Amino acid sequence: MAEISFDDFMKVDIRVGEVIRAEAYPEARKPAIKIWIDFGAEIGEKKTSAQVTAHYTPETLIGKQVLAVVNFPPRQIGKFMSEVLVLGLPDDAGEIRLVGPDGPVPLGGRMH
Repeated sequence: MAEISFDDFMKVDIRVGEVIRAEAYPEARKPAIKIWIDFGAEIGEKKTSAQVTAHYTPETLIGKQVLAVVNFPPRQIGKFMSEVLVLGLPDDAGEIRLVGPDGPVPLGGRMH
């Protein structure tokens, strides 16, 4: 495992946002969901796609608070431009479960 400095870690801007819209992404090579996330007044709304169909449907994501890296450059995912990277962890089967706070927190809050 490569070590990084604390200063390197602080360059990664991880914020909490709330999923405000989600829809299936059937054009993706692997099953995915398009997700629009509200990060509050400072950052606003950003979009991404995520391969999370094993545990989530578009409907179950609405209102969910999630953590995402907000300072990566946009990345083209098929015909969809992804603006943030949502964070998740694999379960025993390798399927992703999203990471978020265990209770409501203000939108846009930065992870410390």
